[in-house]
Amino acid sequence: MKKILLSIILIVLFGSIIYSSYNIMLWFKDNKKTNDLIINIKEEVYKTDVDEKLDEEQDKIDFNKLIQINNETVGWIEIKENGINYPIVRHKDNSHYLNHSFDNTYNDAGWIFLDYRNNLNSLDKNNIIYAHGRIDGSMFGSLKYIYNEKYFSNDSHNIYIYTPTRNYIFEVFSFYHIKTTNDYLQTTFNNDKEFLDFISLLKKRSRYNFNVLLDANDKIITLSTCYNNSEKLVVHAKLIR
Repeated sequence: MKKILLSIILIVLFGSIIYSSYNIMLWFKDNKKTNDLIINIKEEVYKTDVDEKLDEEQDKIDFNKLIQINNETVGWIEIKENGINYPIVRHKDNSHYLNHSFDNTYNDAGWIFLDYRNNLNSLDKNNIIYAHGRIDGSMFGSLKYIYNEKYFSNDSHNIYIYTPTRNYIFEVFSFYHIKTTNDYLQTTFNNDKEFLDFISLLKKRSRYNFNVLLDANDKIITLSTCYNNSEKLVVHAKLIR
C-alpha cells in the first residue's frame, strides 16, 4: 500500500513538474515573440528624418505603416520615466487583446488596448487603457516602477498619447493598487457632481499626493493592469495639453 501511495505521489509530482515546465516554456515563447514584434514595429514606424530634440508635439510615428500592420491601431502611448512606448489598439470588446498580439496572432502577453467605449479623437471624461503587467516589464509591467522614489523626485509625471490626428499630454494625479473592482472604469457621467465625486475617490486612493488640481471640465486617462492575482495597479492622469 505504501509503495502504491508513493508511486501516486511521484506521478503527481512528475506531472506537476512537466506542467510547470510547459507553462514556463510557453511564457518565454510568448515573451520572445512580443519582444521581436516590438523591435520590428519600432524599426518600421519611427521616422528617422526628424530632429530628436523636437518637442512632444512633433509627429514622429508613421501611423500609416502601423495601420497597415493592424487597422485597429488608434494611437501610441509613451511614458518616458519607465520605458512604456507602444502602439495602442482598440477592438469591439475588451477581451480580444488580452491574448492577442499587435499582429493579431494568439499570444498570452496580449497588447495595450483602449476601452472599446472610448475614442481618442473625441475624448470622454475617463479614457481607459489596459494591458498585462508582464514580469519582464513589457506592456504595462513597468508601471510598478512608479513606486520608486526616484519617480517622485522628478518634476514631470507625464503620459504622452499620440494619434494620427492629434497628440495629448496627461499629468499623473493618482496611482494605487486595489482589490479587483470596476468602480474606476466608468467612462461617462450624468453631471458635474458625479464626475467630481469620482475624481475625489481616485485622489483619496492615491499612494502619493501629486497636488494636481482638477475640476468638472477636466478629462482624464486611466491605465489599468494587474498587480497580482487579486489586485489591479491603476494610474490616473488629467489632460493638460
